[in-house]
Amino acid sequence: MSSSSVSHSTDPIAITVPKGFKLHTENSAHILLPDTNDAFLNPIQEFNRDLSVACIRVWAEEKEEQRRQKRLLRRQKEEAKGNTSKRQKCVCEMSKITENRLKVPIVNEDGEDAGKDPTATEDKYTGIVILEALSATGLRSIRYAKEIPQVNYVLANDLSEAACEAMRRNADINGLGSSDAASTTSPKVRVNEGDACTLMYAHRPAKDRVDVVDLDPYGTAAPFIDAAVQCVRDDGLLCVTCTDLSVLASGNYPEKCFANYGGVPVRGEYCHESSMKALRLVLSSIATAASRYGRSITPLLSLSIDFYVRLFVRVKTSPIEVKKLLSQLATYYICTTCQSYYEQPLGRAVEQPSKKGEPNVNYKTHAGPPVSQRCPECDGTLHVVKTLIRDYFRKGAIHDPVFAKKVAAHVEADPSKYGTSARMKGMLTVASEVGPSFHGYSVSRSHAVSGSIKTTAPRSFIYDMMREWIKEHPVKMENISEGHVARRLLQKPQQAGISFEKHVKAITREDVKLVRYQVNPTPNWGPKPRAKRKRDTPEDDANMRES
Repeated sequence: MSSSSVSHSTDPIAITVPKGFKLHTENSAHILLPDTNDAFLNPIQEFNRDLSVACIRVWAEEKEEQRRQKRLLRRQKEEAKGNTSKRQKCVCEMSKITENRLKVPIVNEDGEDAGKDPTATEDKYTGIVILEALSATGLRSIRYAKEIPQVNYVLANDLSEAACEAMRRNADINGLGSSDAASTTSPKVRVNEGDACTLMYAHRPAKDRVDVVDLDPYGTAAPFIDAAVQCVRDDGLLCVTCTDLSVLASGNYPEKCFANYGGVPVRGEYCHESSMKALRLVLSSIATAASRYGRSITPLLSLSIDFYVRLFVRVKTSPIEVKKLLSQLATYYICTTCQSYYEQPLGRAVEQPSKKGEPNVNYKTHAGPPVSQRCPECDGTLHVVKTLIRDYFRKGAIHDPVFAKKVAAHVEADPSKYGTSARMKGMLTVASEVGPSFHGYSVSRSHAVSGSIKTTAPRSFIYDMMREWIKEHPVKMENISEGHVARRLLQKPQQAGISFEKHVKAITREDVKLVRYQVNPTPNWGPKPRAKRKRDTPEDDANMRES
């Protein structure tokens, strides 16, 4: 916008655009962007921000409901025990006598209104606190403060002095800052200039922890994971973005991937959405970091989007769940010729009955290796993929389908709240789909790549399907050279019986029009240059290029 003064229909504040700035509006938030690149903003990430607002809102609503249910249960237990003070009984009797003449409030022994809805949120609860560790312009923090009703305040942090100045300016024009030094009200967006890890480590004590931590760095989030898993409350939400897919998904920089995430990727057709993909590398990194402090994670939503991955995980202190991590991690042997993979779990859980008859779980090392040096399917070379989440792939639990459906329903209830609602609905629908089971194997779409599917079926079963298809649709074997992988696979005997008749449980969605896979929104789109900082050195630039 080029006008010098802009007013928004839902905001009473008139915004004056100074010279050298331009106004950028996204949903309910307005920010001033300088002509110089002092604070980083990528407009293409609006989908990321829309998705984050929706997920945090649904998560916060679930927390509120859990709090109401606990309060109601506690009240019911008190009533069942007859734990009513004499004062309350006396007041109840007086209220019956004077019901038509006096308005006497009925209070319990804690001084609370006994007529108050017992499911109401406790008075001392003031809302959730969100810590955005790398805020840049503050656009995301401003949207959180304005669009999530449960927010008490957002702590917006950045190391750059210019970025913090931009955040304060943008918070003020949205009515969320405290430009007036004499103001007695606390700002809803509180700007902090400093190191992100230092700030998060300062919130490690239980009384200082925050409800939500959002990591959206330029590149990898690896340096911030350790601090983040410690400063979030029990059952709190950790939101993580990583944009270094050239490291996570390509296999070009295995040494860099191991340094950042403790694992090694391999190039393959499923590098974004499989047990060997970027999402599971990041999940395993978060899980192992949290386990050092007796904390476990539960993935709610894990998405591979455009040039980055975005994950929403619940963090909880649970030493028992931490023990299970040994049996949930595995090394994989991958055939880069035919894409078959073979799992080598790091450990196993052995369940034995105790003297009281209750199950007693012990953890042991796992036998191996699961395969010889050559691929059993095509005799190709096997490569090693190091340390990935195992059970999350087998159970499909990189998402919580119930949570994904709740977020999709929230978006569908009022699509006008989000500029990218059509794409949100499509991707959330795909993520929440749990396909039917055929021959004991489940199959459904993958959200990552158009035309792709995910299944729990082994590669051998998939190749048997191809062999059965070739029987009905023959190919000219003379056109396939000797030694070609296709010839080796087709010549192998078929083991499973395959039928291509439509299964009664098959799901068709021709009548549902969804934007499941996004096309490039603008020419030359993708990751933008990072913001310039005065303290940058040639060494900093070299390190950023490497990452």
